[in-house]
Amino acid sequence: MDEAVQEAKLLRQVNALIVAHLRGQSHGQAAGAVAAATMTPISAVDSIPGNHLLCLVAKGLAAERGGGAASAFDSAGFGGVVPPLGSGAVDFSVQDVRGSSKQFPKHEARHVSDHKNIARCAKFSSDGKYFATGSADTSIKFFEVAKIKQTMVGDSKDGSARPVIRTFYDHTQPINDLDFHPESPILISASKDNTIKFFDFSKTNARKAFRVIQDTHNVRSVCFHPCGDYLLAGTDHPVAHLYDVNTFMCFLSANPQDSSSPINQVRYSSTGSLYVTASKDGSLRIWDGVSAECVRPIIGAHGSAEATSAVFTKDERYLLSCGKDSSVKLWEVGTGRLVKQYAGAVRRQFRCQAVFNETEEFVLSADEQNNEVVVWDALTTEKVARLPSGSTGAPRWLDHSPVEPAFVTCGNDRSIRFWKQTM
Repeated sequence: MDEAVQEAKLLRQVNALIVAHLRGQSHGQAAGAVAAATMTPISAVDSIPGNHLLCLVAKGLAAERGGGAASAFDSAGFGGVVPPLGSGAVDFSVQDVRGSSKQFPKHEARHVSDHKNIARCAKFSSDGKYFATGSADTSIKFFEVAKIKQTMVGDSKDGSARPVIRTFYDHTQPINDLDFHPESPILISASKDNTIKFFDFSKTNARKAFRVIQDTHNVRSVCFHPCGDYLLAGTDHPVAHLYDVNTFMCFLSANPQDSSSPINQVRYSSTGSLYVTASKDGSLRIWDGVSAECVRPIIGAHGSAEATSAVFTKDERYLLSCGKDSSVKLWEVGTGRLVKQYAGAVRRQFRCQAVFNETEEFVLSADEQNNEVVVWDALTTEKVARLPSGSTGAPRWLDHSPVEPAFVTCGNDRSIRFWKQTM
């Protein structure tokens, strides 16, 4: 299994080298075609010199003639051709961290809108400028963060600052999940009506989807690949559906790992080199983002309770999962080893997720029994805050901004609340 993981990583690095080489030789069209065919994010090759592949080949050939190919490749830094993301990431490998918990900053919340039925999901855009919420009333509300902040300045009563930019209506069943395209002004939604719909939020009068993917199952979760040309769908089918955004062709893994349970959530890693599925049978599965091979099954990660969410750390070394067994767990991607466990929040009835804050120093999730947002120090696992949700019903969903100390909650009372750190 470890050999398969290493081979997959090596293949991704080779693909990135080839794309960088083609770009360095002014073959931009060919580089784009290879990047698309191998699902290599352009951001992953920006830091690679255009002549790096030639240098490595020259050193490799010289080492081969001298009989020391392996050491030459190691000394050339082949294993680190694509530098890991998040150089300032939290080091979760540290063992003795007692007594060193950080204090979670104070936050203020603002009730920004209501749906007509249960608010089931929320999602920030990658730049943190927008977020959207989806409801059992089949609608999607689209918000601008700057306008919400404007209403929260002092005792502002500025009625001209309307945080809800618009509401989209185009589904016939409840909304399960949302995601933003990494580059274009496109929002996608997953619904119980077996569809994935594309909304262009740059058009002020648009209320309906401009493109639709008709799936064969209830679509529980969606996630764009970082390059934006592909998306994953987790459905009632036990294998993730991979769609080409341009052609809508659907691909399935040839290595389903004997899974027979619906998928609650799918998420790509930051480079798209891996993706994870969290299933109703309590299992997590880590997949190679290029070959769609399962490289790390974690069976029974949450016992027999549903695994409701899973997200990678920025450096792709760890995986944070949440389940209906009221546990939040941190796993090592390379080994599947349980590294940390965050206890003290009850989640047994509703689908919810656990998320990192923007610096990955804290973990946040909802406590449906006590109607609170619970915050842990990510490194020490100590509870450092319990924030009353302000809702009259249990919070169903929480998503954190990827760029600043702000998050959104929504739930059974239909309300949407925006939280930001106080100065």
